[in-house]
Amino acid sequence: MSLQRRHLLVAAAAAPLGAHAHHGWSSFEADRPIYLEGTVRSVRWQNPHAELQLDVPADLKLPTNLAQRALPAQTAPVDGKALLAKAVVPTRKDRQWEVELAPLTRMQAWQVQEIKPGTALSVVGFTLRDEQGDAVLRAEYLFVDGKAYGLRSSPA
Repeated sequence: MSLQRRHLLVAAAAAPLGAHAHHGWSSFEADRPIYLEGTVRSVRWQNPHAELQLDVPADLKLPTNLAQRALPAQTAPVDGKALLAKAVVPTRKDRQWEVELAPLTRMQAWQVQEIKPGTALSVVGFTLRDEQGDAVLRAEYLFVDGKAYGLRSSPA
C-alpha cells in the first residue's frame, strides 16, 4: 500500500471522531429561535468555536423591540427579521446557559473583540431539539456593545 493511500485511510478513519466531538446545525431546533440575555460568566475564546457561559435573569422577557433591531445586510438570506419576530424565551428555567458562538476566524472577520466575563449581551439562536439535554444555545445573532453580528455568515 502506498504511503499516500495509507494517509488517506488514516484521515478517513479519524474523520468520524471529529464529527462526534463537534455537532453541526442539525442537532438544533431551527424552527424555534430562542432569545437570551444576561451577563457573561466565563468565556472560552478558542476553536472550533468561541463559547461563553451566560447568566440569565429569572424573569427573562422578550424585549418589545426585538423584531425591529437592525441586522447586518449580509444576513438577509437567513431572513433575520422574521427570525427575530418568531423568537421566544426558553421554556426551561435554567439560569446559566452555554452559548456557542462562531469560529474565531468569523468572529475576527466581524471584528468582535474577545468578550470578557461581566459583559452584558443578548443573543438569538437555537437550542438542542425540544430543549432537551444541556442548556445550550447556538447563536445566530449576537448583540453586544450596541452592535449586531450575524454569526452564521461572514461580513460583506
